[in-house]
Amino acid sequence: MQKIKKLLLFFFLLASTNLFAQSAADSMLNFIRQNKTRTSLYLQKNGNAIAALNENTLMPLASTVKILVAVEFAKQAAFKVFDENKYVSLKELDKYYLANTDGGAHPNWIKYETNLGNIKNDSARLIDIAKGMIIFSSNANTEFLMDLLGVDNVNGDIRMFGIKKHTPVYPLVSSLFLYQDPKNIKEDKIIEEIKYLNNVQYSKAISVIHNELKFNAGYKQKFRLQDLTVKMQKVWSDRLPASTTKDYVHMISILNNRTILDEKTYNVLSEVLETVMENPANKSWLDHAGMKGGSTMFVLTKAVYATLKDGTKIELAYFFNNLSNPENSMLQQWMNAFEIKVLNDESFRKKIIL
Repeated sequence: MQKIKKLLLFFFLLASTNLFAQSAADSMLNFIRQNKTRTSLYLQKNGNAIAALNENTLMPLASTVKILVAVEFAKQAAFKVFDENKYVSLKELDKYYLANTDGGAHPNWIKYETNLGNIKNDSARLIDIAKGMIIFSSNANTEFLMDLLGVDNVNGDIRMFGIKKHTPVYPLVSSLFLYQDPKNIKEDKIIEEIKYLNNVQYSKAISVIHNELKFNAGYKQKFRLQDLTVKMQKVWSDRLPASTTKDYVHMISILNNRTILDEKTYNVLSEVLETVMENPANKSWLDHAGMKGGSTMFVLTKAVYATLKDGTKIELAYFFNNLSNPENSMLQQWMNAFEIKVLNDESFRKKIIL
C-alpha cells in the first residue's frame, strides 16, 4: 500500500515527464471534440474563461460532489465543532460500507492507514477519514461524515458558494437501497416509481434509509447486490447530485483564490483536498493545488485547481455522461496527462477551442 501513496503524491510529476503524455492529452481533447453532446467542460485562467462546452448543463457529479463535504468538514474542524484528531471506531464506518459497491475503495483505505500505523485500537482519526473520502473516494467515509457534519450544512455550502445550479446532496450509500427488488416487483415498475419522485422526495426517502443504517445494525443485511442491475445502476447514476462545470469552476476558483473562507478553514482543507502538495517535487512548480474526481459505470467527472509558482491560476472542470465501459476506462488513462497539459502548456490551452 505504500506504493499507492507514492502514486497519489506523484500524480502530477509522473505525467509531466512521461513521453505518453502528449498523445494522451491530445486523445482526450479529440474525444471531447468528437463527443460534445456527452461532455461538459469549463476552463478558466486568472479569472477569465478560455474554453467552454455545455458549461451550464446539469450533469451527475459522482464523487466530485465530495468537495462540498470536504469544505464543510474543514469549516467545522477549524471552529472546533469537533476535534479533527479524534479517533472513530472502524465499526462506525462499517455501518455505511456495502461490499463490492465502491471498487474496493474503503477496504483499500483501511489497509493504507493500517500500513502507515494510523489505525489505533481499530479506530481512525477524523482527519484521516476525511482524507480517505478524497484520496480513495470511500463512500462509507463520506456517508459517516455527512452524518457528523449534517447533510443540511453540506447543502448550505451550495448557497455559500453562490452556486446557481445544483441538485440536493444526499447520502450516496443509502441511495442504493432504493434500487432493490426484495419482493420480486418488476424492475421497470421500481424504476418508474423512482423516476416519479422529485428531488426533495428522493432525498427524503434516502434520509429514512440513512437513519436505518445508522441505528439498525441488521438493516445493511437487506441489501442485495444482485438487484443492482445495469439498468438500475443507470437510473441511480442519473439521479446522483448534479451540477454544472461552470458552477464547479466558480467554486474551486474561490478555493484557489483563498476567499470567502477563513485561514483556519483553508489550513484544514488543504490537508484534505491538496494532498498532491505533500510531494516536494510538486512544490517546485505549484504554490498549491487540489482536485477531486468521480465515476460510475456511465459517468466520469473531475474538478482541478492550481496556483502555479509564477502566480498563474487555473481552474478546470470536465464531466462526461452516458459513457460505455471501454470509453470510461480509456478516458481515465488520459486524464492525468490532459490535466498536466492544461496546467503547464499555454499552447495546449489555446487548442481547447470547443
